[in-house]
Amino acid sequence: MESQRPPYGHTDLPLLPEGERQAIHLRPLLEPYQFTAVWTSPLLRARRTGELAGLGDVAVIDPDLSEWDYGAYEGLTTAEIRAERPGWDLFDDGAPGGETAAQVGARADRVIERVRATPGDVACVAHSHLLRVLAARWVGFDPSSARHLVLDPASLSQLGWDRGQPVINLWNHRTPGLP
Repeated sequence: MESQRPPYGHTDLPLLPEGERQAIHLRPLLEPYQFTAVWTSPLLRARRTGELAGLGDVAVIDPDLSEWDYGAYEGLTTAEIRAERPGWDLFDDGAPGGETAAQVGARADRVIERVRATPGDVACVAHSHLLRVLAARWVGFDPSSARHLVLDPASLSQLGWDRGQPVINLWNHRTPGLP
């Protein structure tokens, strides 16, 4: 089932109480990690998620971790967009006045380059569409293949290496029992 939640790309909204609860529940999942770097989107909801998850005191803002720029489609649901533009798909069509998948992929590639140049584990606190593209690019897939990676709010994913190849070690993990 497709999410009907509007994508809030650059609208700088605070976390809702539910999002704050989810971020707090992320903290125990992150405790085993010793991050050498923590990067976050400049948007308030990502920064607050990092703070509540226990990462905020060391987080550095990285504009490349901003959510997809939805342009004229900012705040609209997929159903609302498709009512005007049947068959529209964010990953194929992008957004008028916003970004294409290739442009988001270029930002993700810059983040990946910095991650790979940083010794140790790096945490990135960002947004669903951007993180989905980042994971796709990490393993060498086209940015549009990110459509196949569903990502819930306040979930933990881990990108890594296996025999010298980039892999997705863990995807969309959440604290058990959370809605």
